[in-house]
Amino acid sequence: MTDGEAEPTLPAEAGAPAPVRISRVWWVVSAGAALALVVLLAVMIVYREANKPFGFEVEFMSTLVAARNEVWTVPALVFNALGGGILSTVAVPAVIVAALLVWRRPWGAVYYLVAAIASSGLTRLIKVIVGRPRPEDILVTPDFGSFPSGHSANAALIATTLGIIFLRTWVWVAGAAYTVLMMLSRTYLGAHWISDTIGGALVGAGVAVILWAPFAEKLYREHRMPHPPIWQKVESH
Repeated sequence: MTDGEAEPTLPAEAGAPAPVRISRVWWVVSAGAALALVVLLAVMIVYREANKPFGFEVEFMSTLVAARNEVWTVPALVFNALGGGILSTVAVPAVIVAALLVWRRPWGAVYYLVAAIASSGLTRLIKVIVGRPRPEDILVTPDFGSFPSGHSANAALIATTLGIIFLRTWVWVAGAAYTVLMMLSRTYLGAHWISDTIGGALVGAGVAVILWAPFAEKLYREHRMPHPPIWQKVESH
């Protein structure tokens, strides 16, 4: 996410990386396109009547419902708990923020928290506006509104923010796998149609990238700094 080589302008602080230009335009444009696609999906759902799923969604869910058994249901319920309720709104964000602070990434913690709040708020707003009913063959008791999937939005938000903060391939791969499994679990449990999960993932990723823009330089500089955990610095003194 950088443009060209580092370009020193002022004497850098001791131990700090030299200033760099961060290219934001195409990332923000791409994220805006993702959110525009969410709006398009929402319009299509409302136009078709909110309670009428697309044909491929019915077939996809029928396949997953037919495959239901304890081997798949138990992990799906674990994903359900992780992505919703008190765990997703309080416990998981608290753990992520605490971990980022322990590993000396305060700007990363602020960025993640701001993005998480924005994604959650936007998801709820769209749910209320679209008012899509949940599928009938459902195994859990969710809140109101099927489009977009809040669980999928939260998973994509976590995957994208942590990928941006750490800039490590394995973080991106793990985050993508977590997001896809969350999306599949939501349809398997009958909590969402597949377009709900796609819309949710686009919301989470889109918000994460758009809100990365104002934090970009601080996150990049923070990434380039050495990051011993708090206890290592304490021991060195």
